[in-house]
Amino acid sequence: MRLDRRTFLSAAAVALAGCAAQPAPGTTTSSQPRRGGRLRVAFAGGGAQESLDPHLANLFLEASRSKAMFDKLADYGTDVSIVPRLASGWEAGKELTTWRVTLREAAFHDGRPVRAADVLHSYARIADEKRTFRAKANLALIDLPNSRAAGERTVEFALKRPYAEFPNVLAAFGAYIVPEGADEFSRPVGSGPFAFGSFQPGRSLLLKRFAGHWDGAPYVDELEYLVANEESARVNAVLGGQADYAHDLTPATARTHEGGGRMAVVRLSNSGMQAFAMKVDRPPFDDLRLRQAMFLLADRSQMVDSVLAGAGQAGNDLFGKDYLYYAADLPQRTPDLEQARWLIERAGAKGLRIQLDTSAAASGFIEAASVFADQARQAGLEITAKTGNKDTYWADVLNKGTICCYRSGAMPIETHISQRLLSHSTTNATKWARPEFDALYDQAVGTADETRRRALYLDMQRTLHAEGGFLVWGFADWLLGTSPRLRGVVNAPANTLDWARFDKVWLA
Repeated sequence: MRLDRRTFLSAAAVALAGCAAQPAPGTTTSSQPRRGGRLRVAFAGGGAQESLDPHLANLFLEASRSKAMFDKLADYGTDVSIVPRLASGWEAGKELTTWRVTLREAAFHDGRPVRAADVLHSYARIADEKRTFRAKANLALIDLPNSRAAGERTVEFALKRPYAEFPNVLAAFGAYIVPEGADEFSRPVGSGPFAFGSFQPGRSLLLKRFAGHWDGAPYVDELEYLVANEESARVNAVLGGQADYAHDLTPATARTHEGGGRMAVVRLSNSGMQAFAMKVDRPPFDDLRLRQAMFLLADRSQMVDSVLAGAGQAGNDLFGKDYLYYAADLPQRTPDLEQARWLIERAGAKGLRIQLDTSAAASGFIEAASVFADQARQAGLEITAKTGNKDTYWADVLNKGTICCYRSGAMPIETHISQRLLSHSTTNATKWARPEFDALYDQAVGTADETRRRALYLDMQRTLHAEGGFLVWGFADWLLGTSPRLRGVVNAPANTLDWARFDKVWLA
């Protein structure tokens, strides 16, 4: 079944507008978990070329479907700390160049046990030089030829360098475990809580409860993913009773329906960093005074209110608010136009015309550029927004331009640093490259002393807060719509374990 706007407008129109308001999920006497029923969830999709290969997962729909059918060795908790999944535990060697991972007793949907050989096959498939799987970069530090199975449920990983944060690799986006030899996924076999039923690419996927899941069988009998690319279609599906979960609502839509009784709005805090990325290797932002002026002229609260319609919280020019190792003690920046103007004059930049690259590649980017341009004008800068191609935006802004709109989903702070802020990082949009900063990172991931590692991450964040190229103005809530009968949906940032997870929810 494909969901589009026309399909559900009539259903929404006949919904009883005068019905009594229903309580939000989990607030009634029916809040105890119960089994049974088919749960229908509506997501935007990827068209007829969709694949069920978990290593190719990229869209939110694909990520949720993958976690329903497959497991990783570990995953991200709500604070993006690492929680065990198929791995029951791990232990580092003395030099941090080897890690021993123990698997829990688990089975694939066809009854085969999950073994060390399946893990090594999965990681070798992801790391294949001829293929482009998303988790490939995360697994690059594993010396796979010298890694081995030490029994049916133990894997000994050899690494190319000391690395204390190896559990982050086990939780990497897309690092799912598939059966040894698996390379075709038209009818996938995984070890996740739901087993494959039927699939119509670009339309729907039907899954069935897997009673033998190691973490307990799901409450619902069946889980059906429905494709609805238009937000109005997803919302009307819930309002009309054709779905119980609508992924990705705009703040305006959430405001319209919140408290109305026919659809509950769930806010997933801190699901997306909202920022401007200044390139520090070229004029004008190679001048620290101008970067500091940008930090001080930004009115973050106004940005959250205007761009996110209040669905979020102000940022402090650092990634990962409330995540493990976040530098929460650094003072929150507030607007100081007088100091910003002084720094701009000292930099000789008064009246400077700056092009801010933006695009419809992400919700709110164009609005953010407009609001920030108005704020900068008050401090004496003339910022002009240039709207680029949404299909090539991320490739375009990686190396071109001087400042751009930027966002990021959840990941460990260590991963953010390694992928975006080291001299050799491949997605370094700010072009931050300092050998002394790289050395701090190497020390942090090279020590087994967690207290020492925390202190080093704090030192790195102090430097970034004072001199970096990311102006992080906010953290957006991710907004979902659910029917009054859906229970158990939890507040978890996008891309973490409990986000878009349907084995622990139920229908009242």
